[in-house]
Amino acid sequence: MTATRTQPDLSVEAQIVHDYLEASMKPDPDLAATFVADDVVITFTGGRVFSHPSGPTSFNATRYKWVKKQMDTFDVAQGDNGTVVYSVGTLYGEWPDGTLFEGNRYVDRFEVKNGKIFKMDVWNDSAERILIRKGIEA
Repeated sequence: MTATRTQPDLSVEAQIVHDYLEASMKPDPDLAATFVADDVVITFTGGRVFSHPSGPTSFNATRYKWVKKQMDTFDVAQGDNGTVVYSVGTLYGEWPDGTLFEGNRYVDRFEVKNGKIFKMDVWNDSAERILIRKGIEA
C-alpha cells in the first residue's frame, strides 16, 4: 500500500481511507484499488453498486468535468465487522458545462478490516444541485 501523505492525527484506518480518497481524486482507480479488499462493495450515490474503484470514477466522469473533495473530518468507531470511518466534507469542481461549484456536502462511510477497505457507502448533494440547475426545486 502506498500512502500519499501521512496525516499525523489520523488512525491507521482513517489514513487508509484518506489515501484511498486522494488516489480516487487524481483520478487513479488502479492506485485506489490498492487500498480496497478484492471483494469490496462500493455503494455509490443513487444506490449504484460497484466492485472496483473504477466504477465511481467512470460514473463521476459523466456527472462532472472534474471533482475533488475537501476532506474536513474523519470520524472513527469500532464496528461489528471492523473499523468504521466516516469522511465528511464538501465537493468542489466543475459541471460538464464548465460552471464551477463548491460547498457540495458529502459523507462517505467506510468499513476497514485487516488494512483494507471492504465496504464503502457514498452520499452527497449533487443530485439536488443538478435539479436546481435545471430549474426544478428539490
